[in-house]
Amino acid sequence: MAPEQGPVPETASPPPGPALLTMSGITKSFPGVRALDGVDLDVQAGEVHCLLGQNGAGKSTLIKVLAGAHQPDGGRITWRGQPVILRSPIAAMRLGIATIYQELDLVEGLSVAENVFLGHERTTAGFVVRSREGRIAAAELLKRLGHAEIDPATLVGRLSAAQQQIVSMARALSHDVRLIVMDEPSAALDPDEVDNLFRIVGDLTAAGVAVVYISHRLEEIRRIGDRVTVLKDGRAVAGGLSARTTSTRDIVALMTGRTVEYVFPERPTADATAAPEPVLRVEGLTREGEFAPVDLEIRPGEIVGLAGLVGSGRSEILETVYGARRPTAGRVLVGGRPLRPGSVRAAVRAGLGLAPEERKAQALLMLESVTRNVSVSTLSRFSRGGWLDRAAENRAARQATRELSLRPDNPEVPVRTLSGGNQQKAVLARWLLRGCRVLLLDEPTRGVDVGARAELYAVIRRLADEGLAVLLVSSEVPEVLGLADRVLVLREGRVVHTAPALELDEHRVLDLVLEGSPA
Repeated sequence: MAPEQGPVPETASPPPGPALLTMSGITKSFPGVRALDGVDLDVQAGEVHCLLGQNGAGKSTLIKVLAGAHQPDGGRITWRGQPVILRSPIAAMRLGIATIYQELDLVEGLSVAENVFLGHERTTAGFVVRSREGRIAAAELLKRLGHAEIDPATLVGRLSAAQQQIVSMARALSHDVRLIVMDEPSAALDPDEVDNLFRIVGDLTAAGVAVVYISHRLEEIRRIGDRVTVLKDGRAVAGGLSARTTSTRDIVALMTGRTVEYVFPERPTADATAAPEPVLRVEGLTREGEFAPVDLEIRPGEIVGLAGLVGSGRSEILETVYGARRPTAGRVLVGGRPLRPGSVRAAVRAGLGLAPEERKAQALLMLESVTRNVSVSTLSRFSRGGWLDRAAENRAARQATRELSLRPDNPEVPVRTLSGGNQQKAVLARWLLRGCRVLLLDEPTRGVDVGARAELYAVIRRLADEGLAVLLVSSEVPEVLGLADRVLVLREGRVVHTAPALELDEHRVLDLVLEGSPA
């Protein structure tokens, strides 16, 4: 892919009138870390102001200062022309500042209505919660958000991730909100739900509500944003840029401090399908109610992508191949040998490794070190007479992480302290150390910033070039087309088209996943 050409970054004109919010010279330090170093941010009523930066750039700290969850060490905050001190999230909410975090802070054991009005419940005589009125009011908010089908009496734990996102928005709108911070709001949404999200944002800004929008998806920034502020290493390196005219190359250069010539690495010139035998073969694999018979094969050095909407069966196929789900019919063969259905242990022993979509919940031991996370699937290799050889474990983990350029170069740090991209590298290092033959990747760059994505793409391609077979699932069609050698397009649990990636484009794939008719 040729580097994108674009204009020199230009500053956009803010909407007329005084700023709704001004944050000037905001500083915040934690032990050993200066998270914010004199950050400035101004937001106008009725605009979408996008906040960009790599993981660790200071975005989360800044929005927590704005939400009243962190107290700044220095600087000044002005709200509607008056200096304010946001001593708590309640204080911020009373002013009209609501924050919707990427990690939703809903109570799964409470109903939708109870979550919407949590902390400001409707009461009679000051102490009796009026449940019926709460449900009616919650239903009105959900209808406003385009999701009247969500029952206010349903427990939040029974909702999908996308529906829970809507509940969080309803909770924000249950207050007299003037500014909403949205942290990666589209991460769990399919394209139709993203369209609805943008409609909601448009309605809010038309009513004069300001939105601070955080996303790693630059195409969303151009579609919805007015102005952009870029953070790097705790500093605002650019403020008030035009969201629509600033090029991707310029934004990435500001975020990373370097230019990115190629987002996706070049494909090898050799044809992977010319390899003698597939290392992974899937024959008639079926799970009733989830996906129809699937046939695919991957040879060493080949990346095969699964493209489709949320609910098309992509992740379910991956998990069934891995043995986490038991198929209704069909079989999986590795190196010509069939795997025992529904057995993760058999899959791992045969050389399969999975990097799941929810790496924090499903793959990582967040309180453990990088070393333990990398070695957890290979601990028997470092056991001698019932004792764990920690020195050997550390050496092996360090070698695996260095091969993937994981940062910081210290495998003893807790994995929870790493950025999203480096946490994903820790998962990949685990399977590299295990010596897997087939790598299954489910949303490998979810929650990963632009610069780190380019690094992960290079890592994945290099592993394939070294002989690994890769089966890739991603919600982002350009990611599938940019990384994969071949693509299987899914619609409602069925493969509707298979083709080399170079023969497809984003529009063609979207036509297929929406219409389902093969060429």
